[in-house]
Amino acid sequence: MNPNDSDASRFKSATTDRRGERDLDLLLVHVARGDTEAFEAVYDRLVGPVYGVIRRVLRDPSQSEEVAQEVLLEVWRTAARFDPAVGGAATWVMTIAHRRAIDRIRSTTAAAGREHKTAEIHTPHDEVAEAVEASLDRERVRRCLDGGHSYRQVSDLLKVTLGAIKTRIRDGLIRMRDCLGVS
Repeated sequence: MNPNDSDASRFKSATTDRRGERDLDLLLVHVARGDTEAFEAVYDRLVGPVYGVIRRVLRDPSQSEEVAQEVLLEVWRTAARFDPAVGGAATWVMTIAHRRAIDRIRSTTAAAGREHKTAEIHTPHDEVAEAVEASLDRERVRRCLDGGHSYRQVSDLLKVTLGAIKTRIRDGLIRMRDCLGVS
């Protein structure tokens, strides 16, 4: 086995790759002029790699297919922006694909965040109603205790369970102790 043979085969494949890139560059220039056959050739050569890049980013096959179609449509529409002097056609298309995939992730994340925020709507009237109700409960319990009633009598008067009355009175006493600074 001659070691120079493997170097020669590598050189031939690299030359073939560069020739393929130049062909793709030329095809994209033709696409910029509105050549549908050139676009078919570009589509056939790049649809697999474009889908692969997008799939690695998104991981969802259906979204990847959708974004791949959007990318190739964008290639058709914006082919005039491609400059072979700046870079290769495949690189240009793959950059578009990667950016679109990242954009999809960001938009999906933002939509989920907006949906989450929308689900957490605070209704101020509920807070006001709860505050008024708590105030009324406090006032009723205060009137009952000022009248010298027992826990059981207060629960009967307010039509609330005995446990609820004991808890409310205990919580009130704890808050009063905290306000007075007694430990």
